[in-house]
Amino acid sequence: MINPSIPLSRYQLQSPEGTVSGDLLINAQGLLQYEVKFRGTPVVGLSDLGVLVDGQHLGYGVKAEAPVYSEVDETYPVRGVHAVADNRCRVMQVAVTHKGSGIKYMVEARAYEDGFAIRYVLPDRGTVTIQGEASSWKLPAQADVWFFERNNGWKLKSYAGEWIRAGAGELHTVSSQGPVQGSPLVVELPEERGYAVICEAALYNYSGMRLEAVGDCTVKANFTEGQEGFRLTGEVVTPWRVTLLSPDLNGLVNSDLLTNLNPPPDPALFPEQSYIRSGRSVWRWWSRGTGSFEEEKAMIDHAEALGYEFTTVDEGWELWDHKWATLKLLTDYASSKGIGVFVWKRSKEMNDPTDQYRVMRDFMDRVKAVGAAGLKIDFIDCEDFVSIAFETAALRIAAERKLMVNFHGISKPTGESRTYPNEISREGIRGLELNKMKEGPIPAWHNAALPFTRFLTGHGDYTPIGFSNPGDTTFAHQLATGILFTSPLQVIAEHPEYLLHELSCRQALDLIKELPTIWDETIVLDMSRIGALAAMARRKGEVWYVAVLNGIAEPVEIASEELLFLVSDKSYRAVILSDADHASLTREETALESGAHRLKIRMLPNGGYVAVLRPAGELST
Repeated sequence: MINPSIPLSRYQLQSPEGTVSGDLLINAQGLLQYEVKFRGTPVVGLSDLGVLVDGQHLGYGVKAEAPVYSEVDETYPVRGVHAVADNRCRVMQVAVTHKGSGIKYMVEARAYEDGFAIRYVLPDRGTVTIQGEASSWKLPAQADVWFFERNNGWKLKSYAGEWIRAGAGELHTVSSQGPVQGSPLVVELPEERGYAVICEAALYNYSGMRLEAVGDCTVKANFTEGQEGFRLTGEVVTPWRVTLLSPDLNGLVNSDLLTNLNPPPDPALFPEQSYIRSGRSVWRWWSRGTGSFEEEKAMIDHAEALGYEFTTVDEGWELWDHKWATLKLLTDYASSKGIGVFVWKRSKEMNDPTDQYRVMRDFMDRVKAVGAAGLKIDFIDCEDFVSIAFETAALRIAAERKLMVNFHGISKPTGESRTYPNEISREGIRGLELNKMKEGPIPAWHNAALPFTRFLTGHGDYTPIGFSNPGDTTFAHQLATGILFTSPLQVIAEHPEYLLHELSCRQALDLIKELPTIWDETIVLDMSRIGALAAMARRKGEVWYVAVLNGIAEPVEIASEELLFLVSDKSYRAVILSDADHASLTREETALESGAHRLKIRMLPNGGYVAVLRPAGELST
């Protein structure tokens, strides 16, 4: 008798340096499976693969041809955690035939030093219905998994849940909302062997993947449409099914795996990118609601006073008298001061694919004509095929008009910002707007988890720094979020009048004015623990910014943190902003002499800490 657990075919792919390996297998029953090892240790056990198309399970009853191998080795610019991405991997392509239907398709795998990814490429067979996937991940039995939770129907609409942890074996029963979780899932591997992140990359012309916990420490691809599926025409290229791997949090934060798996921007769509600018935005909605023309005009003056690049005009501007003429007056005034304007729009008023999204094209034509810099497109609240098609169309149509896009009410990023660099940020995160809602406020432990969970998939418009409504967190905690949370467009929640004139902000005003939004280098400090302590050093030019979030309701003191990232034979001037009490800051200015680069870090419960380190002799901006 043939043992079905013994593979008839096994094809292995290793990363260039051998850190990661993945095996593609076909067992005696013709079941397509895979497994992944990291540093020689299994991290994804034997797990099923395959796509369900028109009632056919294309991962069952298959045979395969010999694989074809190749390599990728390139670098490209990125915005956010650091300036340059390194895309280096080995590629394996295996032609697979489903014996029952005769359908021949390609399974493509890539092995990087920091992860393993698989996708399916199905030939053009006209219009087909994708009814799901068998793609799954069997996790180690003793692993813990971080996932976001929200105990209402919004959980999988806007991805605005709080990050919590459960055992891998509990995932199918732990949530009141059922066994389906959003991605990413962040896995703490047993015996402190590192981390695995389960997610997807390059989500185009497909439905967004959620992850269903099916028991036995296994999660499986799940889609909004369920068994009814979604219809595709032409060649089908699925998103990548990704396992990101790292021995530490620094490797997770600095991974470029998701953008690496996305194609570069189309030079015909992006012949030049000078209109795509990072920067800070003032925003009236969080503190006082969208204003009248005169009130929003005052926000432009405040942006100029802060040295910010943008203002965001949120929901409500369309109620102005002569809205387009009035918006043109506003953007003209902003332009005279070098300020760009982001204009809010409800997605459902543009999500009509008729005549190649004629309604959206007409609206963006008017936005471009009045001189706006970009759009804030809100309330998508779904990741089904129709919604993903809309998002991609919005990015393309905006790029044709040289407009940037900030998505809100949206699911996770999957590396789209490489292919569409005009996506300057997106929400898909439980951000500071929750402090205005009955579900709020945001707990400190959620903030201390975010850099190592949601932000691993890409930029996030959390809208940081809310001193006037900080919940249980301190002012120093709020200040640190502006450094730790990555978003090329950093929309500051607090009203600029508060920042400019409130005595409690005076100690930090120079930092608030100079706050970078993209970084040349990021280092996660060893003290970091998901949900308990988030600590990073981030470099812009020669200036280092150290930021720490205390996620626990107890004081934390680190007597002497050695700053190994500083140039050892240089002296630095340090400006330190730390907790005085819940609603005030202590400012200290000191010298760090060469060979003595250490900081003492003290934080209150749910507190924070920020230090700005400049080479001695360099003036602050």
